[in-house]
Parts: sequence; structure tokens; C-alpha cells
Amino acid sequence: MDGVHYNTSRNHLVLLQNGDDFFPSLVGAINDAVSEIYLETYIFFPDEVGRRVIDAMKRAVSRGVQVHVIIDWLGTGPRVCRLLTREFSQSGIQYHIFNSWFRRGFVRLHRKLCVVDRGVAFVGGINILSDWRYDYNRKQMLSSPRQDFAVRVDGMLSMLIYQEAIRLWEQTGKLTLWERFDRYRTFYRRHRHVRTRMVLSSFIVRDNFRNRRTIQKAYLKAMGMARRQILLVTPYFAPGRRFRNALASAASRGVEVILLIGSGEFWVQDSVAQAFYPKLLSSGVKVYEYRKTQLHGKVAVIDDRWATVGSSNCDGLSLFLNHEANIVVRDEEFAGELKRRIETAIMEAEPVGERSFMNRPWYRRFWYGTAFLIYRFVMRVITWGDYN
Repeated sequence: MDGVHYNTSRNHLVLLQNGDDFFPSLVGAINDAVSEIYLETYIFFPDEVGRRVIDAMKRAVSRGVQVHVIIDWLGTGPRVCRLLTREFSQSGIQYHIFNSWFRRGFVRLHRKLCVVDRGVAFVGGINILSDWRYDYNRKQMLSSPRQDFAVRVDGMLSMLIYQEAIRLWEQTGKLTLWERFDRYRTFYRRHRHVRTRMVLSSFIVRDNFRNRRTIQKAYLKAMGMARRQILLVTPYFAPGRRFRNALASAASRGVEVILLIGSGEFWVQDSVAQAFYPKLLSSGVKVYEYRKTQLHGKVAVIDDRWATVGSSNCDGLSLFLNHEANIVVRDEEFAGELKRRIETAIMEAEPVGERSFMNRPWYRRFWYGTAFLIYRFVMRVITWGDYN
């Protein structure tokens, strides 16, 4: 597939599903670069897909393009980071390793974005590795390609994404505390009005400085205004109480709320999500578990008009700790196409019935509650009480 194209308020958007859409578009943009590239990713694995991206960046450097890459130390892995460090250094690719050995605490760079020549940008949930490879056990292959989404942006919005990429690049460089503050102050004064220019599509980030709750607030506002339907897709479901209550409240006032959750990856993570099922199901929320392959998409569609695609899971780490980035689009055609993709995945998933769930053995349901209490305690510790 070549992606589905939409024009929204001075921005040309392309909805990309899975690596078959994403990587040809990404590599093509890198091949066309003439001045600079900024790429950020949680996982950068040099398999057959990763090699295509690396080779394209090397060719760009040979043309005189300034290439900047930030990869997360934990997500990519210490051994692979060492390998990439040697290769990037030898080829002239500038790089930063984010938060190696937890020197900045538990925060991770979980967002996946790329900006080319300030005019083309990519934002979504797709890491740099093959769709057929488990992202947490890269020697093991999936039976079906991982399900994920990204958006290509050509237009005004890409400049805002570029400015955010510059900010993090400078923040992760070797600067003194005063230099970081001074650069941030200059950057903020110069660009503080740029957000008002975007009408139908916007770029939102979560960090631990200015934008601690930006993504959650966007979700809460959209869910609070929902009148007909909420479609929410997330690999891991463990948001705070306000987020869960917003879903239940929408369902109780007659909104059709459909929650598609990835299942089967991590036993404890599944148990935490299942701790929320009784209240969600009793409120009228329809819950589906996706088991066909690894579900990695973090997307939502509300009332056939509001849509988001990004890196933020609906869990404590993404909403309260990690660096994340999402695109929000207010456009019926874009939302309609994303909705059709979500509905296809729902047809492949298993519905969770309230009666069948409550008939599970008491000790299993007891464990779900225990897993959540442990999770909540850990999240409150590492987020300094923000997880709520």
C-alpha cells in the first residue's frame, strides 16, 4: 500500500499502516534530503529494514546532508547501541543515546519521528525494525506482521515538528545546565506562538517540563465531548483513574465506546488491564483483545472526525513519564479511513463478555487486582505521584 492522502489546513497528510507503507516513504524522503535530517526512535535495530534506513542516511551524509539521530538506550539495547555508535561515528552520522544507564532517571525516549529539510515529517508508533520481528525479542519472528500506524506530514505542521526535534537534540547534547536553560528560553520565546497556526491538524508532545499532561488532556477533552462513538486502540491499557472514568462516563451517557487492547505479550501487563474490565464492561464499554499478532498501534477515532496517531500508549509510562509525540487530526475523511483500519482489526480480535469475564475463577480475578496495585505503586514512585 502507498498510504492514504489527505489535505488539512495547509498540511498534506498521508496515513501509513505498517512498515510496507512507512519505510518506503521514510527512505524516499531521506534519499531526497538536501540539508538536514532529524530522526528519533525508541528501537533502532539493524536488520534488513534498519539497514535500508542506515544506508539511506549514509548516502545523505555523502551528499553533505547533516544527519542527526537520537535512539533510546533501553529500547534499542546497550549492545546494539554500541554497534550503532561505531557505525554512525565512522559514517559521519551525528547521534545521541538517550538516557544510558538511567542517568536521567526512568524516563525513556519513546516517540518515533523524523523531519527532513524542515518540510517533511513522520510521526507515529513505528520503530526502526521489521514488522515481522518481535520488538522485545528480536531473534523471534511473528506469524503475521505487527500492526502499527504513522502519518507523513508535508506542510506547515512539519516546521513545528522540526522545532521540537531541534529542542530535544539540543537538550540531549553535552551542555551545562545554564546553557540548556538559556537555549530553551531563547527557543521558547522565538516559537511560542507557532501552535496557533494549526487548525485541522496539530502536533502534541509529552515531556517532563512544559508538556507533562498534554496528550492525556487532548484525549480527555475529546472523550468528554464525544456524542456518538469512541474507538481507542492501544497495545497496553493502564491509564490513570481520570482516563478510565472518562471512558466509562462516555459509555454511560450512550456513547458507543470500543476499546481494542493488545494481548498476549506480557502476562503481568495483561493482568493489569484486566483489573479494569469489570467497571468498564458494567459501564457499557466494549472490550476486544487482539491476539493475532503484536498490536503496536496507538490510535483513536472519536465521532468520525477527531483522530490521533502517535507513540503514546494508554498506560502510566506513556501518559506520565516518557517522551511521546502524537498527531491530532480533525478531518472526516482522515478519521473515516483510520476508522476502517481499526474496524478491520476489531473483526480479527476476541470480544470480552461481562458474564464470561466474571465467571473466571476467583483467584484469577484476585490476581488481576493485585497486579494493578503493584503497578500503581511502582508508577506512583517513578512518576513522583503523577500517576492518578
